[in-house]
Amino acid sequence: MKNEKTTEEIALGIRRRVFEHSMRNNGGYLSQACSAGEQLAWLYNEALNLGQPTLPMIPKPFEGVPSPDNPDYHTGAGYNGPASPDYDRLFIAPAHYALVAYATLIEVGRMAPEGLEMFNKDGSSVEMIGAEHSPGMEVHNGTLGIGLSTAAGLAYGRKLRGDTGKTWVFMSDGEVQEGQTWEAVQACAFHNVEVKAIMDVNDQQCDGAMDSVMEVGDIRTKFINFGAHCVEVDGHDLDAIRQASEEKHEGKPLIILARTNPFHAMSILEERFPRLHYVRFKSEDERARMNVSIAKDLGVDPVDYAH
Repeated sequence: MKNEKTTEEIALGIRRRVFEHSMRNNGGYLSQACSAGEQLAWLYNEALNLGQPTLPMIPKPFEGVPSPDNPDYHTGAGYNGPASPDYDRLFIAPAHYALVAYATLIEVGRMAPEGLEMFNKDGSSVEMIGAEHSPGMEVHNGTLGIGLSTAAGLAYGRKLRGDTGKTWVFMSDGEVQEGQTWEAVQACAFHNVEVKAIMDVNDQQCDGAMDSVMEVGDIRTKFINFGAHCVEVDGHDLDAIRQASEEKHEGKPLIILARTNPFHAMSILEERFPRLHYVRFKSEDERARMNVSIAKDLGVDPVDYAH
């Protein structure tokens, strides 16, 4: 399933959708769209070999948890197509990037725009923090740090079965503060599991700047020491990302560290740095100023959020 848009157009479309949604809802995950737009656009438009979606374009309401009494339960991974041996699989590890992930699905034609109107509504599967039943999600990754190891387990199983499809992970840099991330890399290196990951390194997290919460040092060197092949690139440079993804990593996981700017293409957000995890407007004046400024940066009209 290929998209007619360029990856650059998709990244811009992601930011525009997240901007409009955030203005209409008095806040949102704006900085994640700034930092991760290129990465998610590239994954869905170029890197991943995915089949046609197996779930409705307009997501169904939440249909309950897995149980013997719920035989038709399914995850949201159907928006990435069937889980066939020859197709790739994607794990979105930071579940708070869900709004950006949903915007990506819309931009590449895997979910209808109406799906975003269901965001964070009671009874909706389009969760604010993506759960395993949310569009595009394989598993629930609300606990940061479990995404890479979950994907590694699946990749190992696929290797044992002889599947030809790749297993990719989209990660955030806050996850390197969790020991489970390093255990996953070490296990992949030991078992020769060639899982691939791209990490949004925007140097910020829920409580502020990364270094103010816990300094993590030279993470590229750490990943290499734990057995990964690790490449560091400008996360807004698509050619650099493309080249990094082609690096040989036989018998090792590939970790692409995508260094990004959390107010890229929305320059006014620098006023809030490093408190950018979730931007809730402090006043109507700030909301109006950001509306005009970001709209100009993105080349669109300000959002008429009063209607």
